[in-house]
Amino acid sequence: MTMPDDRLIVALDVPNIITGLDLVKQLNTSVSFYKIGLGMLTSGGLALANELKAEHGKRIFLDMKLFDISATIEAAVKGISKFDIDFLTVHGDPSVVAAAKNGASGSNLAILAVTILTSSDRTDLDAALIKNGEVQDLVAERAFKAFEAGADGVIASPQECMAIRSLPNATNKLIVTPGIRPLGAEFGDQKRVATPTQAILNGADHIVVGRPIVDSHNKKLATVKILDELKLV
Repeated sequence: MTMPDDRLIVALDVPNIITGLDLVKQLNTSVSFYKIGLGMLTSGGLALANELKAEHGKRIFLDMKLFDISATIEAAVKGISKFDIDFLTVHGDPSVVAAAKNGASGSNLAILAVTILTSSDRTDLDAALIKNGEVQDLVAERAFKAFEAGADGVIASPQECMAIRSLPNATNKLIVTPGIRPLGAEFGDQKRVATPTQAILNGADHIVVGRPIVDSHNKKLATVKILDELKLV
C-alpha cells in the first residue's frame, strides 16, 4: 500500500468538529497530516486532534501561535505536550521559543517558531512598528534567533525558504510553509505565496494548504492534484 505524502498538511479551517471529520473522511487515506488552528480551538479542536490521532492514525499540527511571558508559555506547552501532538507553533521571540522547548521537554512535540505571517508585507510591518528592512532578511534573522533558542523548525513563506536553508544553524531544522496557492488559485489574504512545487524546491519540508482544498467543490480532486504535483519534486 502506498503511504500518503506527509509533506502535504491540510489545514482544517472549518467551523466545527463535524465538518472537520467529514473533510477527513472525504480525503480518506490520501492525507496523513492535518493542521488545527485557533479558528477550531473553541469548537472542539483538541478533541478533534485526539480523535484524528487515536482513531484515524493522523499526524497533527496544532497551530496556536502562542505568545506570553515565559512561565505561562512553559506551563501551556507542558499541558499540550501531554497530548499526542506532532507540531506546535509559538511566536518566534527567543524567550518564547526557549520557554516552549522547556515545556515540551520529555515529549516528541516539535516546537515551530512563527517568523512573519504570510499575510504580512512591508506595509503591515511598518504599521506594527517592526524595524526597517526587507521582509526576507527579517524572516531569516528571526529564524536564526529561533534556532539558537532551540526551535525545531520555523513557519515562513515559501519565498524565504532558501534564505533560511542557507543559515549556518538550519541543519536538520524543519521549514513549514503556509501561503501555498496552486496555479490559478485565489490569493485571498495571503501576500507572500508560491505553488506547491516551488515551495518544496525552495527548501520547504511541509506545505500547509487550506482554502484551495477546503473551499473546492471537489475537495478530493483538489488534493490529488496537489499530491500529483508533489510527486514531481
